[in-house]
Amino acid sequence: MDDFWDKLLMSGIVVAIALVLRFVLLFAIRRTVRALTVRSVPATGDDEQGSRTRKMLDKAAGLSSARQKQRLATLGSLLRNVVDVVLVLITLLTVLAIWGVPMAPLIASAGVGGVALGFGAQSLVKDYLSGIFMLTEDQFGVGDLIKVGELTGTVQEVTLRVTKLRDPSGTVWYVRNGEVLTLGNVSQGFSTAVIDIPVAIDADPEQVQAVLRKAVGSMAQEPEWAEKLLEEPKVLGVGSMSAGTMTMQISIKTGPDQQWGPTRAIRERAQRALAEAGIRGPILPGATLT
Repeated sequence: MDDFWDKLLMSGIVVAIALVLRFVLLFAIRRTVRALTVRSVPATGDDEQGSRTRKMLDKAAGLSSARQKQRLATLGSLLRNVVDVVLVLITLLTVLAIWGVPMAPLIASAGVGGVALGFGAQSLVKDYLSGIFMLTEDQFGVGDLIKVGELTGTVQEVTLRVTKLRDPSGTVWYVRNGEVLTLGNVSQGFSTAVIDIPVAIDADPEQVQAVLRKAVGSMAQEPEWAEKLLEEPKVLGVGSMSAGTMTMQISIKTGPDQQWGPTRAIRERAQRALAEAGIRGPILPGATLT
């Protein structure tokens, strides 16, 4: 009878130690996540333009406070789940050992079952491991526009097993993390675009470039485009000449996936500026030069 109470007491001590250890570990995880969440990312850059550009790039690269908070919260939840599973397993095995349950057959049976389960659920394990690496490496986050194989869509939700995307047509796709072999994140870093402006082949290249620089050279300073353009548009010069067309090229550098609006605006401004300067458009086949 004394042996029973001794085993019961030892089991209670093991469970109490596990509960205290769980409390300490979860407290440490919460404090660490909270400390990392409130820590601000220092912005570099001496002038206003450089500071604005740095903030936009930091946001695109996943360094914004909202993105960091979301990522850290997900990792904190993952760590808490791991702590719970490990502590429950160790506590259960220790209590069973105290009560004299033979561990060798149990461990052997668990090993055989684990091997069978591993063969049957290896794709599931692959999905979870890939999901863990995606989260820890911050390959993408909710709201990012990504390309997975032939699929392009906006990330709606990220879990350890699947990633939910919505493509431009509105269709929701569920992509298993273990099947993601090649991934491109359009929303990180910056985007560039080269805009072709066709004019008549007999136009003066220097005059055309001067007109275009005046029309688009200060767009990044305008409030409408200040949050999208990382630098002023650059007139590159003549890109090609064919038949009756000379093509001038303008390059822009914008925030991630934000090149579409500035591209349309530059085409409109170029057309108006060239028309006001009397510079003709491409010469159609059969037309004569004057």
